[in-house]
Amino acid sequence: MKKFMVVFQNKNFAKLFLANFTSQMGSTIGLTAFMFFLLDRFSDQPMYASITELMYSLPTLAVFFLVGVLADRMDRQKIAFSCDWISAVLSILFLVTLIIGSMPLIFFVLFLRSAVQKFFFPAEHAMVQGILKQDDYTTAAGLNQLVMSLFMLFGNGLGVLAYWTVGIYGAIIIDTITFMISALLIRSCQIQESVRMPNGKHQLKDLNISTVFIDFKDSMKYILEHGLLRTLLIGFIVFGVVNGGFSVMPVFILKYKLAPENYEQFSIIIGMMFGTGALLGSVVASVISEKFKLHQLIIMGLMITGCFVILSSLVTSLFLFFVLVFLAALGLPLVNIGIGGWMPSIVDPKMMGRVQGWISPLMMLSQSLTLGFIAYSFPALLKVEMLYWMVGGCLLFVGVYYAIALPKYSRNVQPQSKPLPVS
Repeated sequence: MKKFMVVFQNKNFAKLFLANFTSQMGSTIGLTAFMFFLLDRFSDQPMYASITELMYSLPTLAVFFLVGVLADRMDRQKIAFSCDWISAVLSILFLVTLIIGSMPLIFFVLFLRSAVQKFFFPAEHAMVQGILKQDDYTTAAGLNQLVMSLFMLFGNGLGVLAYWTVGIYGAIIIDTITFMISALLIRSCQIQESVRMPNGKHQLKDLNISTVFIDFKDSMKYILEHGLLRTLLIGFIVFGVVNGGFSVMPVFILKYKLAPENYEQFSIIIGMMFGTGALLGSVVASVISEKFKLHQLIIMGLMITGCFVILSSLVTSLFLFFVLVFLAALGLPLVNIGIGGWMPSIVDPKMMGRVQGWISPLMMLSQSLTLGFIAYSFPALLKVEMLYWMVGGCLLFVGVYYAIALPKYSRNVQPQSKPLPVS
């Protein structure tokens, strides 16, 4: 806890942390409310829920070659600020299209908003790397995991609560307000130019097709030359499958197996159980991160979560299902804190945006393929239990792979660079 307080004394980090929190809130509440709106209106067409999630993940494939390059070549603070403001405007446009009632137009606006949001995290994450000391990276990863846990705990519930109280229109207005708050927080940061633009000043007119291609090729070469990054990226591909399954299968197992009549209410409980498990896991992971090596945290987390995900598909009791969901969530923070504490220590600050620019599209590609597969095959070809077997199996597979591959890198890897000066 003392380390958390020390990190928050850095005003720039505190503002970026809150901006990340509110920006994620803007991405979560309206989208969750919209999913339940679709399940209510089109209860016999669950593919719409999968398509909604697809509109969140698929845009990465359209902008992945630009995201990292812009984060490393342009002003990172301006990128993050602009992402939030444009997302706020697109949220208003989303509201307008919903009133019109055209599904293709609604999904198109969701696609655009998601595409814009993909530029936010690489820019924000690269700035965090530059304003913190290297010893604080794992602490910052723990704080980010706490935020993720809070969203797991309250995000789904807040989306449903907003849907019940202020309706789908009110939920989208909440999205708009949170994006605006995040933009204002980003703008108020006082960050050194060397952190915002580590590769010097550039303008959009300087980024022609040739420059973008060269930067993209350089980032691929950088990753391929570092065995640890290569190994982590293979895991990220499988994590995309996991994210795709997790985004829809809790609602599906409630609606089509465990609680068809009350799936909305019980979905809130699932969110609370999963979030509580992740929150407790975050605290445990932060405490034991000093006693275990980072690769050990990652492997333990994958094995714990994978086993309990598979077990949760086999029960018919809601109570037992909630218990297993809680236990499965305990392992995820170990993975996130392990990877989050490792990455900034081994990646050159000048390359962080482009490295992140590779991670996101690989994850989102596999996530999009998974959601597309689910939309096509469920429930015609796949039972809901099979979704849990697929996700749990992927987690166990990566856990075994990392148990074989990561220890040697943990012994040999050295930090690739020193952090940029604290502003």
